[in-house]
Amino acid sequence: YLRHFILLFMSRLVKEQLKKEVAAMNQFPGFRPGLVVLQVGDRDDSNLYISMKLKAAAEIGINANHIRLPETATEDEVLQRIVAVNENPAVHGLIVQLPLDSINPMNTEKVTNAVAPEKDVDGLTSINAGKLSRGDLGDCFIPCTPNGCMELISQTGVSVMGKNAVVIGRSKIVGAPMHDLLLWNHATVTTCHSKTLDLAEQVADILVVGAGRAEMVKGEWVKEGAVVIDCGINHIPDSSKASGKRVVGDVHYPSAIERAGYITPVPGGVGPMTVAMLMKNTVESAKRFLQKYTPGKWNIEYTKKNPLEPQPSDAEISCSCQSKPIGQLAREVGLFSEEVEPYGRSRAKIRLDALKRMEKQPDGKYVVVTGITSTPLGEGKCTTTLGLAQALGAHLNINTFACVQEPSPGSFFGARGIAVGGGYSQIIPLEEFAFDMISQVYILQALFDLLVPLKKGQRSVSPAQLNRLKKLGIEKSDPLTRTEIRRFVQLDIDPDTATDSGSLENEIMAILSLSSSEEEMQQRLAKIVVATNKSGDPVTTEDLDVSGPLAMLLKDALKPVLMQTVEGTPVFLHTSPLADIAQGSPSILADKLALKMVGSGGFVVTESGHGADIGLEKFFNIKCRYSGLRPDVVVIVATVHSLKMHGGAPPCEIFSLLYFSVMQNLKQLERGCCHLKRQVENAQAFGLPVIVAVNKFSGDTEAELELVCGQARQAGAFDAVQCTNWSEGGAGALALAEAVQRAAKQPGQFSFLYDTQIPAADKLRTVAQKMYGAKDIALSPKSKEKLALYTKQGFGNLPVCIAKTHLSLSNDPMLKGVPTNFMLPITDIKANVGAGFLCCLTESVSFILLYL
Repeated sequence: YLRHFILLFMSRLVKEQLKKEVAAMNQFPGFRPGLVVLQVGDRDDSNLYISMKLKAAAEIGINANHIRLPETATEDEVLQRIVAVNENPAVHGLIVQLPLDSINPMNTEKVTNAVAPEKDVDGLTSINAGKLSRGDLGDCFIPCTPNGCMELISQTGVSVMGKNAVVIGRSKIVGAPMHDLLLWNHATVTTCHSKTLDLAEQVADILVVGAGRAEMVKGEWVKEGAVVIDCGINHIPDSSKASGKRVVGDVHYPSAIERAGYITPVPGGVGPMTVAMLMKNTVESAKRFLQKYTPGKWNIEYTKKNPLEPQPSDAEISCSCQSKPIGQLAREVGLFSEEVEPYGRSRAKIRLDALKRMEKQPDGKYVVVTGITSTPLGEGKCTTTLGLAQALGAHLNINTFACVQEPSPGSFFGARGIAVGGGYSQIIPLEEFAFDMISQVYILQALFDLLVPLKKGQRSVSPAQLNRLKKLGIEKSDPLTRTEIRRFVQLDIDPDTATDSGSLENEIMAILSLSSSEEEMQQRLAKIVVATNKSGDPVTTEDLDVSGPLAMLLKDALKPVLMQTVEGTPVFLHTSPLADIAQGSPSILADKLALKMVGSGGFVVTESGHGADIGLEKFFNIKCRYSGLRPDVVVIVATVHSLKMHGGAPPCEIFSLLYFSVMQNLKQLERGCCHLKRQVENAQAFGLPVIVAVNKFSGDTEAELELVCGQARQAGAFDAVQCTNWSEGGAGALALAEAVQRAAKQPGQFSFLYDTQIPAADKLRTVAQKMYGAKDIALSPKSKEKLALYTKQGFGNLPVCIAKTHLSLSNDPMLKGVPTNFMLPITDIKANVGAGFLCCLTESVSFILLYL
């Protein structure tokens, strides 16, 4: 009898071995095989089987989760859950517990086949079944019960090869796959079923029974010394049991044990081994995952380009590049289908649920790209951002995201064109984003009867309106006196203080860019000051009861847009706050999500608007202050022709630009490098390593390029490298990428330029003197009056945003190089309370707007 019962303990040996294999996976920190059991309904028998599986998984060290859907679940809901698990790289096995106990129609075949074959540890999908029937045993998952039967037979020491095997039953779960397994292990197999004649006369060396009929196989049917595997689970009446029934198999055990060489008991034989095989398949799936994937690395396909000569236009390059389907790119970078909202073939909005899912993941390295004071045509800052991302991703195989902002209207209709980036470092396809701008939002006032309508004789007062009444010192909501109604409706607005629609639109865009969640966006929108009442108190969008509808309008706009470069590097294209009267950079959400997605070994390359004096300063003092993110490296983009202009070349008109780009004037260039030195110092003021990327143009000479690089290093830059990514794509930014990698390893000591608690005038003076080189600021009477008002209203502790020309360090666009001893005139100040900064205007603003 010992031989007969020894099979009872085989499952324990299998689980002990699996436990050792899982422990050996600790070479990958934090990695554990993952298993999900999906159940529909609440059947007692299903609950019992699931508890056994979860217990076994815990014993072995598998991270198992149970997803239970109610009996009201629809087929579509079940399929959506399966797709989500299929796409989760932390899950290596998915079991759909059968039967599907739903009140709604369920196609079991469709549901089981929805499981990804590589995660089908139950071996029930048509793909795995087809591979098994074809004999591809090493390339599929075998159903757990037949696999367990084979393991039990193996433990007896009886060889299957050449034996006569009889399988009774032909179900898809046991009989049919059991036949295939025995056949491909070289047994001569006979499958019997309810229609088989003379079933008792079948002679078998190995007998596997899965007919589902209690004790149908009698002892006299069993060949002397045969191996008998009983897969049946049946209940028969038994008055001696408290339940009135007992569990038996498909074989009459008392008579069969007298003849069998080995026989599995019921319960306790095949059942525990089936669970053990389920665990074995899960561990095997995790091993395959580790062989194919490196934890933290994307399985992404890049498209390296072979640049053409002469180089085609940006539009021609875009049209010649075949972008991959956006769903494929999203999967490659670790997004789930339910987190992706496609808009056409090549772009998609990403749901904010993705950021919540990844919130515990470590961030990657954070690189910000800025520039020197540029010409009106731009110096290739966005192109360098994308080229650097391509070099890190497509060429160095590092998880890398680029984050850029949408083109502003000035970029569309001005000289710079409609592309984001250029040449072989641009976002494609061009036509997908060229005119995809966020709609302008107009805020309307309404009268009291519309704001607080009567419903069955009672006015419906919203929480926002109650807040407004409280601000007015009115402790009731209904009825209101005529004076109170006038104060509520008119809000006692001083018409001279009403904010113009253009400023409101820009602040709304800035809010969109600076918000880290829907809740924060709504809170910021509620703080927008649209005017001041005659008592000097601010009137907000919440007072007008429009912040809620405004948040609803912008809910979808808050989701970052996923696109790609010509080489297949992922890009978030999101928001377009102006770089002069706002912070001028991609959204905080785009940067945060990208940093989570690339992981601790990856890079996110983002950009700041204009030069280091205005764009980078606002990136740090406004964006980083609100995001909590701290960059690791600063890249400053410079060009020879811009530095010549700062060294005294004529104004940068298009023909003179081309003329001076082919003239070598090293003295003029060297004089212009004083401006580069100043911008390097501006970036270093925040405590981060600075790299200068010299964007090479065809007319630049090697002597000129070397001079600029040398001057940059003398100025204290960590490194200075030449870049040709416009004409060569990522390959042209490899030196820059390698320098960024080295710099990112340096310990940073990031600090803000000023403390927001100091007076606003002192903050303005600090920026003007430390960033622009001004002698001091000159506040106009109007700006002094505004500062006093805002301080009284409680806005004095906000960061400052100086709206100054981007064509000079000073407020005069004609002054190049490093102007000194000038006063910075502050003509007006606007409180962008929702965005969270004071916008301070200078005399050059009207000139700036020509280039926006």
